[in-house]
Amino acid sequence: MADRVPLDFDPPVHKLRALLLGVDTTELIHPTPCPDWTVAVLLDHLMVLSQAFAQAARKRTDAPGTAESPPPPSALHLSRHWRSRLPVLLEELATAWKDPSAWTGTTRVGGLTMPAATAGIVAMNELIVHSWDLASATGQEYAADPRTLEALIEFLAQGPAEGTPGMFGPRVEPDDEATLLDQALALAGRDPAWRPPRRRRQPAAPAA
Repeated sequence: MADRVPLDFDPPVHKLRALLLGVDTTELIHPTPCPDWTVAVLLDHLMVLSQAFAQAARKRTDAPGTAESPPPPSALHLSRHWRSRLPVLLEELATAWKDPSAWTGTTRVGGLTMPAATAGIVAMNELIVHSWDLASATGQEYAADPRTLEALIEFLAQGPAEGTPGMFGPRVEPDDEATLLDQALALAGRDPAWRPPRRRRQPAAPAA
């Protein structure tokens, strides 16, 4: 059924699920490419957006996260069971957007009404950009399907260069040899060259 819809959510969902396995508990406090967001905040956001965009695909416009803007993500809100719960929410997201009817008409997400097809590509953008965020913050590799990246680049290039508050940051100028992933990240307001800050080693305890 995936070939009957504009975008296939299965590959990026499977890649994100694999990234989750590589997240150590000690990394939850580490910074991410999202300004002021730690890994824990990012994971909380992923849980909320997965639920909201799955409901948007089903046109359940009165569900939490669709009728109104969700609360800001917070490490304090992150479920203790995120390791088992988030993979389930991601699979539900992928399943919801496999239905061709998910891409037709209008829907509502984050308190905004928009064409369903636009909501679908925004959901894909969130999924891929935040997967890269998580991979970068936790020292893992990330790659995305070129056809999906081309669709994201075409979509993001239509937006304003100064970004869209609450959705995309101001564009970053990629270098001349930027990959498709780098181009998509730059258009979404990410610096493809972002790396986590080096952490100081704790001094060794004095010998007794």
